[in-house]
Amino acid sequence: MTGKPRPDAAAMPWRVAVTGLLVRVRLTPKASRDAVEGLESTADGPALKARVRAVPEDGAANAAVEKLIAAWLGVAKSAVSLTAGGKSRVKTLIVAGDGAALAAAAELRLIEAGKEKRDA
Repeated sequence: MTGKPRPDAAAMPWRVAVTGLLVRVRLTPKASRDAVEGLESTADGPALKARVRAVPEDGAANAAVEKLIAAWLGVAKSAVSLTAGGKSRVKTLIVAGDGAALAAAAELRLIEAGKEKRDA
């Protein structure tokens, strides 16, 4: 077997569910741009580090993170919804669809983001 070993699934900020993929996100609202910037440790375990320009009022930041994660994974906005953490920085989102395929896509996006950081 060649190449790097796959990271342990428990070390990832997502897990496959019956209806799709559950994703843990640590959100920073009122940022200068909308972006997923890699991984961050939280008390609940690893989370995607995300920033959105929206303010945390009237659900604007929650809607923005749903839209951001949908674009990041290449799925429709309607496929992503908040399941926990509506008033917290650490949120759990469900992405409807094939959980295994979504997990593979998320892992690929993290690898690409790591390459971009090294090349910058």
